[in-house]
Amino acid sequence: MIFFQHINRKARTVLSLTQQALSTQYQDYTQGSIRRAVFLLAIPMILEMCMESIFAVVDIFFVGRLGQEAVATVGLTESVLSLVYSIALGMGMATTAMVARRVGEKRPDEAGRAAAQGILLALAGSLLISVSGVLFASRILGLMGGSTKLVSIGSGYTRLIFGSSVVIMLLFLINGIFRGAGNAYQAMWSLWIANALNIVLCPLLIHFYGLSGAAMATSIGRGAGVCYQLVLLFRGKPTVRLLRRYFRPVAGLIRTLLSIAWTGTMQYLIGSASWIVMARLVARFGSTAIAGYQVAIRVFLFFLLPAWGMSNAAATLVGQNLGAGRAKRAERSVWVTAGYNTIFMALVSVLFLLGAPAIARFLNPDERIVRIAVQAMRIFGVGYVFNGVGMVMSNAFNGAGDTRTTTVLNLICFWAIQIPLGYLLSLGLNLGLQGVFLAIVISQSLLSAVSMGVFRRGKWKTVKV
Repeated sequence: MIFFQHINRKARTVLSLTQQALSTQYQDYTQGSIRRAVFLLAIPMILEMCMESIFAVVDIFFVGRLGQEAVATVGLTESVLSLVYSIALGMGMATTAMVARRVGEKRPDEAGRAAAQGILLALAGSLLISVSGVLFASRILGLMGGSTKLVSIGSGYTRLIFGSSVVIMLLFLINGIFRGAGNAYQAMWSLWIANALNIVLCPLLIHFYGLSGAAMATSIGRGAGVCYQLVLLFRGKPTVRLLRRYFRPVAGLIRTLLSIAWTGTMQYLIGSASWIVMARLVARFGSTAIAGYQVAIRVFLFFLLPAWGMSNAAATLVGQNLGAGRAKRAERSVWVTAGYNTIFMALVSVLFLLGAPAIARFLNPDERIVRIAVQAMRIFGVGYVFNGVGMVMSNAFNGAGDTRTTTVLNLICFWAIQIPLGYLLSLGLNLGLQGVFLAIVISQSLLSAVSMGVFRRGKWKTVKV
């Protein structure tokens, strides 16, 4: 009887905290229970990333019905598009760090001004990307190793995706504003709107327009999410609000944002570029290998993104607590978040080891593709626990504005280790695709271990933003 009463109390507590996490009630994350703060931030962030995970799987599910060239097109385009994501994430990261510091210092006007300057930079950066992607879509697919047939089928998809780069940039950056302010539920809803609309439109537009319909659905969904974000920032009641006067360029703010953003962008560019090289290496083994690899990557991201959502809580807590002058609380928040993430990733590892065939077969019925996807998923699953800890450490550095540390670590682990190791194992030692997958796991695990060591040294606590 006592046991059931205890369970009932715990359930009520979890339900109450979940309701608070999804409400518009203001929360001060620089005081009170750290576990409660992590929970309140992590719930909407995890739900946000869960929808993004569903989005990735939905695309590959419906596109998979169009054939392996269509799946390979999406994979190769996403590999290059990760460069756009890198710039968006780098800008979002800089804005998150600055907004979080100003919120922790109880200076909402300065937080709003920093957010507006970040949006201006995002608009400027997306213009060049959109024009380049539209003009060189076919060449991009060709350079990535796509066959003539694949380029013919997929160039329209790639052109549309790159043409809508502005909504990708704004969606990521404005969600970074929300997270820095501690309004994680608003970031959640913007992605839910974007991805729910994509889920509805994807099969419909693919039916009428083929592969290009998938790009249309994605662009329309993300555009709707950005419209929702802007309405909240200009007319809603978030912690950070935008006023028109905030959009007058401020040289000092722009320099500070760029000083954080360029290393943050390089951090993601280094990782994204290494993924492009690995995808190009996989392409040496044919379209079936590309398709199988992309199925595995989508499943990998399906579970990785919720963990990334939890790790985002560390960035907000570090930024706000450093702004409030509470460095020890910031450090403790990171270790608590890392513990929760480790438990989640361990469960996912077990699922990958046992359920990989069923998961891969659900996404694509082609047994040749399934065999490759299963091999990749099981190898990736071995390193999942390490990935969970590493993500939290990286976001802790970023939340403190110390983007340079993670950038250097990524450069070493991805370019000095992952890429050479991938070629050595797959081609030099004739391990084929298995060698590529092993190189990814080894380098990611090493990155996590080194990040923990650097975090313990504590230099991130002294960074000024």
